[in-house]
Amino acid sequence: MLQTVQNEIQKCLEQLSWESPQFVVERPRNNAFGHVSSNVAMMLAKQLKRRPLDIANDIKTELEGKVTGLEKIEVISPGFINFTFSPKYFQAFIPHIREEKDAFQKSHSGKGQSVQVEFVSANPTGPLTIGHGRQAVLGDAIARILEWHDYKVTREYYFNDAGRQMRMLGLSILARYNELLGKELDIPEGGYEGEYIIEIAADFLKEHGDLKTENDLEIFTEFASNAIFINIRDTLKRLGIVHDVYFNEKDLYKQGKIEEVLNKLAEKGYTYQENGATWFRATQFGAEKDRVLVKNTGEPTYRLPDIAYHCEKIKRGFDLIIDIFGADHHATYPDVKAALEAMDLDTSHIRVLLHQFVTLTQDGEKVKMSTRKANFVTLDELMDIAGTDVVRYFYIMRNMDSHLNFDLALAQKQTDENPVFYLQYAHARICNILLHSSEKGIESYEDANLSLLNEPEVIALLEMMLEFKDIMDLCKISLEPMHLTNYLYRLATAFHKFYSVHRVVSEDISLSKARLQLIDAVKIILANGLNILGIQAPERM
Repeated sequence: MLQTVQNEIQKCLEQLSWESPQFVVERPRNNAFGHVSSNVAMMLAKQLKRRPLDIANDIKTELEGKVTGLEKIEVISPGFINFTFSPKYFQAFIPHIREEKDAFQKSHSGKGQSVQVEFVSANPTGPLTIGHGRQAVLGDAIARILEWHDYKVTREYYFNDAGRQMRMLGLSILARYNELLGKELDIPEGGYEGEYIIEIAADFLKEHGDLKTENDLEIFTEFASNAIFINIRDTLKRLGIVHDVYFNEKDLYKQGKIEEVLNKLAEKGYTYQENGATWFRATQFGAEKDRVLVKNTGEPTYRLPDIAYHCEKIKRGFDLIIDIFGADHHATYPDVKAALEAMDLDTSHIRVLLHQFVTLTQDGEKVKMSTRKANFVTLDELMDIAGTDVVRYFYIMRNMDSHLNFDLALAQKQTDENPVFYLQYAHARICNILLHSSEKGIESYEDANLSLLNEPEVIALLEMMLEFKDIMDLCKISLEPMHLTNYLYRLATAFHKFYSVHRVVSEDISLSKARLQLIDAVKIILANGLNILGIQAPERM
């Protein structure tokens, strides 16, 4: 509907030989102003040096009779043009929705284009926590949205299995292993604690026994890394997330990719030595200060392998690369992009998305978390408490730029207060009505007379159903799943409002058949949206 009006206005401006300005075509908040409104006349006023009202009336005259399904065009001060569509226009979409089902309004705008979405990429030093969960669901939902638009999507996990944090993990396992052998417990400063460390150490002892030799830290580190990787992979699978590629940081070292980056930057004069460390001239790319790439101990900072990893991403030829990071990366990703540009690599197709953190509340109190001290709620525990569907929905029901308070009490409610229950109940209720319509004497409703669907609540419901494509386009542009969660909630609300006013199956068989087709179409849109979000659309509750 919005796109139809947009296109017709563009044609009109061409007919009138007016240069098209940037103008808005939107749904007015007040239904009294029609279904679509545009400010195009006001945006043309300066260019044409005329009153917006006069320009609006000229456009109105030019458009009348040319927009399919349009009932009337109105001009109101100071120059808005309002478009009202006929009930017949909306009614005509019901058969299309029911025939096309999950392909209704499906976009193919990404056909032939490849996208890599990197997300989660948590260090393999412990179970996934509720903080990792937000990024996991965001990444998967964005991937699903892009797939709906026909992009070829690769979900990728960058496995940070090198560096200081891995040594700390190995030392922590070694300390617990020695404790199990009756030796003194000596957890390293900054080491990892918690039951999972003890369990991994016990598994190591069971598999390897008492080594009775000089302890090889690498053996402990690799064993722990593998065990935690399996745990992470299983947790994500439970959440409905399967990555296509797991890229190991270690491979960057083994294949000489780290040295390649250092050599290229040095050749171009973008690195220098100071106090035994290797520095990147980040200030030449807008940073406040230069950045250390290799410490004076010879150990690379985390920026260096990140740069090498992104070199590999670019080499793989994706049309679009999406990095999803926590807000704590806001100061580091510009350095990575700057280093890539310093090596003459194109970064225009890289989009970095930052999400804010998650706070879990229990009985109104914030639950404190520390991965090292193991004082945290794991993602598995959260799914045990709230269920997978609720966890997925809650993580993406707010803008990623907003801090997310995950309310455990609300998540566990099976009432209309819980938005997931509210949505799924709308779908289940429709399924129940359709299933039992035959008991009311209606064996088939394929011959329904859709012109009977004229009530305001019905038109509002139909109008909202037609927003689906606009919402999906917005999700693609913004890469914000939140637009879809909000839309589905509004659609469920419109259905519940319709249902509270109108009986679907009544003594009027003709009207009942029309309403059965209507709610069947609503069910399809709800199911399509929930499926894109990776949330179940249950037939009964």
